[in-house]
Amino acid sequence: MARIASETLIERLAEWGVDTVFGLPGDGINGLMEGLRRHQDKVRFVLVHHEEAAAFMAAGYAKATGRIGVCLATSGPGGLHLLNGLYDAKLDHAPVLAITGMQETTVLGTGYQQEVHLDKAFGDVAEYNMVIYHPAQLPALVDIAVRTAYARRGVAHLSVPNDIQVADAAADPWKHVGPVRPPRTAPCYLPAPGVPRQEDLERAAQVLNAAERPALLVGAGALHARQEVLAVAETLAAPVIKTLVGKAVVPDDSPYTTGGLGLLGTRPSEELVEDVDVLFMIGTNFPYTKHLPEPGTARFVQLEVDPARAGTRVPTDVPLVGDAKEGLSALLPLLERRTDLRHLVKYQEKMDKWRRELRALENPERDPIAPQYLVSVLDELAADDAILACDSGTVATWAARHWTIRGDRRFYLSGNLATMAPGLPYALAMQHAFPGRQVIAYVGDGGFAMLMAEFLTAAQHGLPVKVVINNNNALGQILWEQMVLGYPEHGVRYAEPWADYSSWATACHGFGAKVTRPGDLRGAVERALAHDGPALVDVDVDPNEPPMPGKVSYQQAVKFAQAFVKGQPHRAAIATTLFKDRIQKLGD
Repeated sequence: MARIASETLIERLAEWGVDTVFGLPGDGINGLMEGLRRHQDKVRFVLVHHEEAAAFMAAGYAKATGRIGVCLATSGPGGLHLLNGLYDAKLDHAPVLAITGMQETTVLGTGYQQEVHLDKAFGDVAEYNMVIYHPAQLPALVDIAVRTAYARRGVAHLSVPNDIQVADAAADPWKHVGPVRPPRTAPCYLPAPGVPRQEDLERAAQVLNAAERPALLVGAGALHARQEVLAVAETLAAPVIKTLVGKAVVPDDSPYTTGGLGLLGTRPSEELVEDVDVLFMIGTNFPYTKHLPEPGTARFVQLEVDPARAGTRVPTDVPLVGDAKEGLSALLPLLERRTDLRHLVKYQEKMDKWRRELRALENPERDPIAPQYLVSVLDELAADDAILACDSGTVATWAARHWTIRGDRRFYLSGNLATMAPGLPYALAMQHAFPGRQVIAYVGDGGFAMLMAEFLTAAQHGLPVKVVINNNNALGQILWEQMVLGYPEHGVRYAEPWADYSSWATACHGFGAKVTRPGDLRGAVERALAHDGPALVDVDVDPNEPPMPGKVSYQQAVKFAQAFVKGQPHRAAIATTLFKDRIQKLGD
């Protein structure tokens, strides 16, 4: 059997350590599918139901493993469907390779069926973006694409025309007129040095050692540096604030953490930001600058792996360019141990009060079911090494506050794109990557409805993912965002009837349970987590429970009141829920 160019591509992926490709076949990639078939012992193909899900799976796989995620789609519409998931990878700095098909080279430019020049469409999303016009370009362009995705922490794209896919792998039919031979490269990547310059470390130490009220702000770039972050926090007696994507950097029960920051964060973190004299930002390019200290009121030290991102949010006094783990390890010997613990103790006491208030909202007696109670049950029953893949929306608030990082738990969501619908595809990819771990998709009904076909994908691949749906029959986050602008809600609640997604789960031969009463919730979650296969629990929650900021500003309160005055249609139910929340906090 003649060896085709697609085999060269697939073989090189295997040499890079790629063992999984997520995708959907089509007549624009039949040659690539043949390459996968011939090498299925090295690289498995995961057949999905929508290309957008394939891209989300590649992004989720990359986020959870640190290894490149690969997705595959046909020419034209198939490739276009990848874009949302690829932008998620781009904005969250996850290494992903997208491979797409293209029409035969002889008909390009003629307006042939599905002729979409995907290299142009992918021009903004991709760090490396190339069409393969000659078999001799392989495997070198695969090496460059993968290496670039790793180096720039983003998306690479290769588009392979149909005729090139099935061409003889050794074909080289044209004369070489330049002083060059076909490229020969190796499948290797060497990361840049991770230790910042010594003079920068010394400057950073001077600022940190002089701080009286220091704090750390840690993000996704520090997920692999938990011990180093805690060591710095202990040395400086500094509280640790966590971005949402950095939630798993340190455990939520750590005596150093004040939790998250921003609209989904905690009141102690908001108060801490207003109080600090030095903020040490580690592995984060936190975009919500209204929640950072006002420039001039505090000094900033930032440890960032990308020189272009150091100092893009605040006027950083000391930028450190390097890896979080290596950089902190080099910095620690230069730090002086702080013996005055009053600053730290102050925020430990504030966090004790905040945690009591959160527990008060996890009320099992509330009917309709409080979304806080749903997450608290899931948090209690899930394994200590569970992976939670979260969707965007109000679920992100409830997970940020009520899903506890303990043990080796992990937490992932679409951080910067904040797109709907990645939770379920993430979970499938992470279950592939970690078959022995409990993987849970915690999603809203709006996001689940977009890509619910992927629950069938889980069943067909024997993936025991657990799906918990926070069903408020609305686009809840948008509802509250409209009100915070002073506008009554409009166009955000779905009409009756409320969907029963558990019936879809059972139709896919998985476990399904519908929960409408709080007394039935714990048992349903227990059965789902114990089920040997994919399981789904669809929980009807109170649609009028607002995801209030940790610290409500005067302006936010005024706008909220304006929405009521202007005719907010559900104002009585919302007011009742807010009153119950207030009473429960006071009664704790």
